[in-house]
Amino acid sequence: MPDDAAAARAATEEESAFSHPAVEPDSTAAYGDHPDQLIDFYAPSVDPTPGTPVPLVVVLHGGAWRAAYDRRHISPFADFLARRGFAVASVEYRRGSVIPAHGGAGGPLAGRWPETFDDVAAALDALPALVREALPGADPRRMVVTGHSAGGHLALWVAARHLLPADAAWRIDRPAPLRGVVALAPIADFEVADKLDVCGGAARQLLGGEEKFAERRPYADPSLLLPTGIATTLVQGRSDIDVPQAVAEAYADAAAKAGEVVGFTLLEDVGHFPLIDPSADACAVVAEEIAQLAW
Repeated sequence: MPDDAAAARAATEEESAFSHPAVEPDSTAAYGDHPDQLIDFYAPSVDPTPGTPVPLVVVLHGGAWRAAYDRRHISPFADFLARRGFAVASVEYRRGSVIPAHGGAGGPLAGRWPETFDDVAAALDALPALVREALPGADPRRMVVTGHSAGGHLALWVAARHLLPADAAWRIDRPAPLRGVVALAPIADFEVADKLDVCGGAARQLLGGEEKFAERRPYADPSLLLPTGIATTLVQGRSDIDVPQAVAEAYADAAAKAGEVVGFTLLEDVGHFPLIDPSADACAVVAEEIAQLAW
């Protein structure tokens, strides 16, 4: 358990990250018929290289795959990236509903199986055509996927779809055409996350509970889907008590054992939420990590 000082600092960081008003996108497009199958587009507000198409950053929000957290909470971060000269696509996807109460045990459920994965795969598959319409100045050939927390998991998963088991509906035949992935405090290793009870057992809930956890891990756990062959950087706050450093370290170790080196940027005195807080120095570090892969 975190001490009182660590918990207080984490609460302050979370309050700061959520204090920014939601930023409306320049446009929104549907990639399916469900109300959550939407992508918000933010056009770059500066042109760092006039006359040259700009990189596209795909943003996958976190929130433990739970319904209470949607893409609006990460819209200030998406806008921050647009103000740094990126074209941005912020993806919504179906998240968990509510566990029916049994003797007072009801609560928010993390994710939907298989709908959460259906949506993220469908969104990425639809994105090139949607981008041509919504962000004609963007260059999908310079695409970087980033995500925070549960969204960091999804970003790593997107880069590993060609490694999924042969019977997976989301499998693709070749690596996705990405410049790279920047995963922010990702829930990147489900076994370690489960042992640490990250986000109240969210990884186990996402896979359908105890009975399905082991069976479904090969289809969902990024630490089992390596090496991807796609440039990957993890950004992690050392003071993160929501998704502790050990989770990202486990993924980096698994990658190394698979013969792949991933970048690992550890930020001192930084917790979970400054990575997506435009008012925090850590957010500028994230933008620089994205730029290094995108350009």
